Amino acid sequence: MRPRPAEDEPPRTRRNPRAKGKAQDSIPVQPTDSAHAAPGLPGGPGTVPASRVRATAPANGAAATACPDGDGEPHAENEGTAREPDLRRSEGTGEVRHATTDTDTDTGTGTGTGELVTPGKAGPRPGAQPVAGVPEPRTEPGAAGGAGGGSHTAAALGGRGGRREGDRLRFVGAATRRIARGIDLDEIVMGLCRATVPTFSDAILVYLRDPLPVGDERPVGPVVLRLRRTDQLRLMDEVAEALADEQPEPERGVLSAALQLQPGDTPAAELCEVRTGGALAEVLRGVRPVFADAASAEDALPELLGESWTVPSGPRAILAPLRGRRRVIGAAVFLRRPDRTAFDPDDLLVAAQLATHTALGIDKAVLYGREAYIADELQRTMLPETLPQPTGVRLASRYLPAAETARVGGDWYDAIPLPGSRVALVVGDVMGHSMTSAAIMGQLRTTAQTLAGLDLPPQEVLHHLDEQAQRLGSDRMATCMYAVYDPVAHRITIANAGHPPPVLLHLGGRAEVLRVPPGAPIGVGGVDFEAVELDAPAGATLLLYTDGLVESRLRDVWTGIEQLRERMAATARLTGPDHPPPLEALCDEVLDILGPGDRDDDIALLAARFDGIAPSDVAYWYLEPEDAAPSRARRLARRALQRWGLEELTDSVELLVSEVVTNAVRYATRPVTLRLLRTDVLRCEVGDDVPQLPRLRQARATDEGGRGLYLVNRLARRWGATRLSTGKVVWFELNRS
Repeated sequence: MRPRPAEDEPPRTRRNPRAKGKAQDSIPVQPTDSAHAAPGLPGGPGTVPASRVRATAPANGAAATACPDGDGEPHAENEGTAREPDLRRSEGTGEVRHATTDTDTDTGTGTGTGELVTPGKAGPRPGAQPVAGVPEPRTEPGAAGGAGGGSHTAAALGGRGGRREGDRLRFVGAATRRIARGIDLDEIVMGLCRATVPTFSDAILVYLRDPLPVGDERPVGPVVLRLRRTDQLRLMDEVAEALADEQPEPERGVLSAALQLQPGDTPAAELCEVRTGGALAEVLRGVRPVFADAASAEDALPELLGESWTVPSGPRAILAPLRGRRRVIGAAVFLRRPDRTAFDPDDLLVAAQLATHTALGIDKAVLYGREAYIADELQRTMLPETLPQPTGVRLASRYLPAAETARVGGDWYDAIPLPGSRVALVVGDVMGHSMTSAAIMGQLRTTAQTLAGLDLPPQEVLHHLDEQAQRLGSDRMATCMYAVYDPVAHRITIANAGHPPPVLLHLGGRAEVLRVPPGAPIGVGGVDFEAVELDAPAGATLLLYTDGLVESRLRDVWTGIEQLRERMAATARLTGPDHPPPLEALCDEVLDILGPGDRDDDIALLAARFDGIAPSDVAYWYLEPEDAAPSRARRLARRALQRWGLEELTDSVELLVSEVVTNAVRYATRPVTLRLLRTDVLRCEVGDDVPQLPRLRQARATDEGGRGLYLVNRLARRWGATRLSTGKVVWFELNRS
């Protein structure tokens, strides 16, 4: 203990140990009479830090003395005057609290009437005497006090109330901005939790309806709330134990529950069915947040959280319904630890603001998610689920939607089997990102399939697609690449409508960008399209793609095409000059050229590996449309099967060829074609100049004909008929073993 200073020594000051990095207040303490000295204080002069001073307001106008916090009770300056501790009312409540100088945990600013940090001084209060050793309190400019007749306590509270109101407004503004930043449901709920813990509450539980209603649809069945997310202020174990030890026995379980609330491992109920007419239903119907100790919430919280959950006593829990545009979609529970200041009525307004912004954000996120889901499903259902397996070519594809902000696009790909074992390869891109683009894509893809079935040349297909796009609207534009591969001739015919050129990867590892006339996009109108015929050697790989793969904000289209060509060549070198890279692996390697900023557009990719059909595996004849044609067809087919070592198929092939050729020569006026193809299966194709397609029908017992297609349907592995521009082709396949 320091020695008492002499009576004639000047007053000394002592720095406030709680003030860190700020100008510290010091309060000179003048010498006082020992009879009037506060208990626990030395009788001589000294100083007391401002943070350890309590100011008391005597009831009869007597000045109050200062005493260190916790060292003794304040007493009146004049004997015989009743002593009264300095009291203040909580803002907006009737609860009376002792004024202290502790630091407010919510805002980090000092509270209580002992705070002497605001500029300005209050005027003298009538009937009050100055306190020896304690300077007159200072208030905010414009605060009540002095001539206004208010006490210095009221003046200090007036300045403090303004700061608290400003802090609330700043907190609500920051919290709502954080909630509004979320796009999907999880981001919005997480924004609410992160904005409120630990600033507003120590823990939060968010319940949402399961399932969430979308738009105007009326939910069917009872209302069920599911715990969507929990969050809490995480403390160190030793701090939690210390706080628990300071609480009386009944409060330990409450504090433990509040401190040990963990997402995924919470004692709160995961599901809650809202009973019609129950306490929880009444609170949700009322929409307004309520305290846990309110009469309406005493039964509602146990119903929501479960009977085993214990809510902190007093106004330390707020139940806030989450109401969207049309109905209540959930509830949020804000919790504070027993060692922290309880909520006050103004906090109900804050909870109401947070709940309203969160509910409206969730409503919009659900609607946005529903719209994006519908558009994405619409686009994906318009793409082929599986690719066909035509003879002489292997196929692989990829589709990647654009970034989250523009998921819906108009890119598509397709592979369409054609007569004569050919296959049409199509890749297109409708301009724009919307459900309209996806719908137009579906219409153009359907039109392309119909035109391909007519076996039109590629340039004619693009011409009709251009006309269809103009019928759909004046601004319906798209690019398209249409190619037809013939595995027998080892040739490919390509026509382009404003699309990026394809890349051909040869067997030796050389990759080249094919020179195809660019043409105008579909929808321009009045433009002729040109087709080119190129070699398609066996083992080569043709890659068709949309511009999203090679063009972005960070690179132009030709730079991207060159990078694509180099990547394909580098991938081919890994497998050697005699073995082409696997198609699936090649598609994955090609997509790796995309950088972080290259997902501005959706991407469609179609890769075709040309295996071809060797000339030794093809037999082709012309038959005159006469009565002897069926017998000649049987004889030619028998010889071909003997040459290929497929004598076990002779009987079936002769019977089916005879039936199909007989139907063809009955109505044909030009020579009939007969072709046999030996691949993994045996395929027979018969063509004539009659456009009418045959139909399978059940022949009656008295009919002389009508059983040919019935036999084909029973004996063949597959069969079909395709209309050509010059007639039709009827084909069937048989297994080789």
